[in-house]
Amino acid sequence: MLGVCDVRHTRLVAAVAVSVSLVLGGGSAAAVDLEPVGPREAAEQRTESHPRLVQAPEPPPRSQVPQDRYAMAGGCYTLQDPNGDWVVAADGGGYTVSPEAGDATGFHFQATELGRYLLFDPAEAFVSRSGGVEAADLPSPDAEWTVDLTDDGFVIGEPGAFLTVSGGSVGVGEATPFDLRLTDGCAPWDEIELNVDGPVFAGTSALQEVRGYLDDHIHHMAYGFLGGNIHCGRPWHPYGVKFALVDCDDHLTTQGQLALPEIVLSNKLSHDPIGWPTFADWPAWDSLTHEGTYFRWVERAWRGGQRLWVNLLVENSTLCAAYPGPNKTCTDLDSIRTQAQQTRDFANYVDAQSGGPGLGWYRVVTTPAEARAVINEGKLAVVLGTESSTLFGCRTILDSPASECTEEAVEAGLDELSELGVRQMVPTHKFDNAFSGVKGDEGTFGVVTNLGNFLHNGTFLDMRACADGAPADNAQLNPDALPEPSLAKLVGELFGVVGEVNPLPVALPLYGPAPHCNSRGLTDMGRFMLAEMVERNIIYDVDHMSAKGRSEALDEFEQLGYSGVISSHSWSDPEAIPRIFSLGGMVNSYAGDSTGFVDEWHGHVDDMDPDYYFGMGYGADTNGLGLQGAPRGAEAEDPVEYPFTALFGVEVDQQRSGERVYDVNVDGVAHYGLYPDWIEDLRRLAGDDIDADLVRGPEAYLQMWERAEGIGNDACRQPELRRQADSFDAITPGTSAQAVLEGFGQPHLRRDDTYRYCALDGDDDATVTVRFAGTEVASVVTGGDLVDGQDGPGQGDDRGDNAGRPGAVFGIDGRPIADGSAADIATDRTPDRATDPVPDAGGPPLALLLGGLVLFALGVAALVRRGRTGQA
Repeated sequence: MLGVCDVRHTRLVAAVAVSVSLVLGGGSAAAVDLEPVGPREAAEQRTESHPRLVQAPEPPPRSQVPQDRYAMAGGCYTLQDPNGDWVVAADGGGYTVSPEAGDATGFHFQATELGRYLLFDPAEAFVSRSGGVEAADLPSPDAEWTVDLTDDGFVIGEPGAFLTVSGGSVGVGEATPFDLRLTDGCAPWDEIELNVDGPVFAGTSALQEVRGYLDDHIHHMAYGFLGGNIHCGRPWHPYGVKFALVDCDDHLTTQGQLALPEIVLSNKLSHDPIGWPTFADWPAWDSLTHEGTYFRWVERAWRGGQRLWVNLLVENSTLCAAYPGPNKTCTDLDSIRTQAQQTRDFANYVDAQSGGPGLGWYRVVTTPAEARAVINEGKLAVVLGTESSTLFGCRTILDSPASECTEEAVEAGLDELSELGVRQMVPTHKFDNAFSGVKGDEGTFGVVTNLGNFLHNGTFLDMRACADGAPADNAQLNPDALPEPSLAKLVGELFGVVGEVNPLPVALPLYGPAPHCNSRGLTDMGRFMLAEMVERNIIYDVDHMSAKGRSEALDEFEQLGYSGVISSHSWSDPEAIPRIFSLGGMVNSYAGDSTGFVDEWHGHVDDMDPDYYFGMGYGADTNGLGLQGAPRGAEAEDPVEYPFTALFGVEVDQQRSGERVYDVNVDGVAHYGLYPDWIEDLRRLAGDDIDADLVRGPEAYLQMWERAEGIGNDACRQPELRRQADSFDAITPGTSAQAVLEGFGQPHLRRDDTYRYCALDGDDDATVTVRFAGTEVASVVTGGDLVDGQDGPGQGDDRGDNAGRPGAVFGIDGRPIADGSAADIATDRTPDRATDPVPDAGGPPLALLLGGLVLFALGVAALVRRGRTGQA
């Protein structure tokens, strides 16, 4: 196999050959039968066999009597006291007891957290302990009951406020142990529907290669972002959808009229503020102030194949401080701490709905091995990351790091983030900081963020004419070049306000013609930060950096030979992408509209490096003030047809949220639950190849992460790394799988309970197979062919050691495999589709950007009123 330099040379020769043939032969490009190396190598990787899948264990049917304090979640139960009497909902709103089983009331046990419940009666009232025990119309802390299992039965409540039966009445006091019995007749609990039918699939071992979809850039816990005064709704609420998906107070007060953030960010002068059950105007693909990741929507995406997330904990202290609102914390690190805890709280909430600790489908992970095991259980592995402009106080003051931004502060901050579980970081976001210059925003919104840069640092972006051939940053508008005189006047007034906020001399930023390049690159503190991140094996996201800063950072990574580099959502320049791939890093695209994503996918396939495992993910940027995928329209060619068969063979129908039914063709990606539909739209546009690359995305990320932790690359893909087969004799039974990776690098194949390596026997090629029992080595065998089809060990042979796994053996597309062979991905799921690149759909409307300027003006004015001095 060619090395990196050989591949680059081959590409150059191919390009020269095409040019010569065109010049001398007078032909057209279409007449030349020569493909770029990237697409050919990507196609070859798509032919590699897929890991076997088995049906994950389904939850057992509810028993008549709950076996522990978690098992009653979502169930309907009667309560019987030690005297044999049954709790009954009485007329008039109270509760009593009856000796007749036929009188017993069934209560729906709705989990608010692990082991804690709302008791919801058939009249849709809540058992509440306010003023004794009575029926309440709304849930409240008084209606939440902790349940514990004792030797005598279940006790409900807290010390001094247990549910008790005394003298034939129900009240609070000393605990009465109850027997719970499964029944029916409970009132239905309102909830979002999944509309996905089919089992969950898992791997055959914790060690094997994974399949599914990767989102490497999402803001799941951003509902407190910018002080919590802009984002409306939240991903979950202990009391359910009616409380989680509620519009902001200021939107409700005005009935959706003149809701400033929605006007500014979503270009909507008015909207229906009602969420559940109508959802008339939100969530929507272009409504940036409303929650998009409610837990049932995320569950739908997981059921549709989502298996790996990077949840970025996000804050912008400058914009947070600028936007008016009480009771908020704007420090980046404080927000990150809060959001990290909220992510784990959400995981516990999912566990509570799923029957107990560890049983939920949402798992926070901190190592690639842990993520691999979680995905092979059929669950969603969630990696924590950060995206922030002012981490550790590292802004700049007149191009020098702020006094609080010291090497000691960076080390301590990174240690804390590592302890929190952070494994991926965007060190530079919207503004220049003490680590690097920023790429900047373009157009009118760029004027707004440039003002923010001044508030943040005391300087505007130093955008200059680019040197010949240098990659450009986003072009900046001059105030006198703005499209409307009134807007230009407003900008001038804003600059005056900024001058009042910060008494430093202010010169209007006047830029020459585009292309523009930020003169600020990677700083000395940025190099220190980079080295410390590498020391801690943290994945470095180079998006949002200036082209100069990104290039200088890649210089550092190339010297270090560090693979833990990612471009997560289309904020890198084209020149950087091949360099990231050549490091063994990963490049993914902003999800956005399906047509634009397909176009970027074609480019990444061209740039992929065949020395490394290739797969691709997407960065949805949901809840990050980023537009989601726009609809192609009901009249678009080859629209998504419902129901359709998605990954793992599940059937996906139109998603129903209360009274609203969504159609990706006309609604776009209105919420996160529509990403399976969006992926189906990709397949309609680009065929099965794009799906094949996407389902390899989680594995590509995990292998990149392993290399960031010091694991060597696959020697089959990079032959210079091959070692003598007899060196594997050092692997003894009982050695951990992690130790094998650390000692011998990444295997070419991870099938069932085996690793398969390329090695050497003298000068001849050889193969070594390491077999595991659980996660420890059982045996090492040298010899045999490294087969990537149906015949080799670990390629789908149905051995007895997997016989205990539930269900049959399945292929990626969810079809049973009678002979145990690997199944082709996405085969026969839908008709053939076009594969031509599709042009990008373009950017946001001007009105949206102009609105941003208005919002920022109000924020700056608020700063002036508060007598701020420019401190962020």
